[in-house]
Amino acid sequence: MADNGPITTGPIHLTLMMGPQLAVPVAQEVADSLLSVQVTVASGQRSGFQLAFDLAKGSLISNSLLPGGYFDPKTRVIITMTVQGTPTVLMDGVIIRQEVGISNQPGQSTLTVTGEDLTVLMDLDERAAVPYPAMSPAARVQAIIAQYAQYGIRPMVIPELIPQTPMPTQRVDFQKGTDLAYINQLAQANGYAFYLDPGPVPGQSRAYWGPEVRLGEPQHALNVNMDGLSTVDQLTFAFDGTAREQPEARIQLPATRVSSVLPVPEVSVLRPQLARRPAPALKKTVIGDTAKKDSGQGIAETLAKAAESADAVTGSGQLDVVRYGYLLRARELVGVRGAGITYDGRYYVKSVTHNLQRGSYTQNFTLAREGLIALEPTVVP
Repeated sequence: MADNGPITTGPIHLTLMMGPQLAVPVAQEVADSLLSVQVTVASGQRSGFQLAFDLAKGSLISNSLLPGGYFDPKTRVIITMTVQGTPTVLMDGVIIRQEVGISNQPGQSTLTVTGEDLTVLMDLDERAAVPYPAMSPAARVQAIIAQYAQYGIRPMVIPELIPQTPMPTQRVDFQKGTDLAYINQLAQANGYAFYLDPGPVPGQSRAYWGPEVRLGEPQHALNVNMDGLSTVDQLTFAFDGTAREQPEARIQLPATRVSSVLPVPEVSVLRPQLARRPAPALKKTVIGDTAKKDSGQGIAETLAKAAESADAVTGSGQLDVVRYGYLLRARELVGVRGAGITYDGRYYVKSVTHNLQRGSYTQNFTLAREGLIALEPTVVP
């Protein structure tokens, strides 16, 4: 983990860029009209944003930009935070909706635009039946993502843990539906996540397809109930005893036509353990439609189902960025201190929502792990 010291040592600047495909910095009047920014970043799902502007009568936005299509759907939006001279791209996406609220009260009329990250572009065109002969799931994902290189999207595809490259004489896999739906289908079948990670510079994004990254040095700890050292006012944890499931899948051996129960691989191969006491699997489920699939597909789906329900412990809270001193990043690890023996330790940050207004920057977050009690006695401060 790399950072540049606490945010309290320097100012925070926001840069907003917009355009049809190539986004450029907005006019100063547009920047001055910006009232609030909200950006949500989550693992395994599409990130989104919402911008609110002051819609003053006679302004550039009201008279020219709005009627001219500047805020129309599919307009590209890039939001960058600069802390101590180091930029962090929070969002690279497109507008999908606009709302105008007109008020009789001066200064109360607003324009609100809502959008999602660039994966929305992968969800616009449905494919009838695209064949992928002798191609593994990872190879298929790589080929699909390559079609969006003009948007600055570069793939980072991790090969599936269990090989699933069929012989063309046995089976040819076809894509039905949109590119995004098919990529997510392949990710879900392998216990993987798919998301876009914007940056490191505006106009570029990394398309990640692989297991959730639950390794590496955690971010600076979230401190609660620690008097002057506290960086979070309140943290709420929940332990759901019915969350974890024990899946079962059967396949039919082609030679004998005899069905066989597949072994359930250890979930830690996909999600390294973060807690000393993993939650037990109280529920047993049967995965359907696996009898006619080969053993590789069946084992992969069984592992994926087990991993999907592994996080029995969740946490949520809100922090003030200046008080915390750093930007909390989703899809990485973070330590928790002050919550007691049961809930202290490392967690995976499932989602972060950035809430920005002039003079205020807060983050709502959700955490997850598979059980109780930390593996290590201490976490990074």
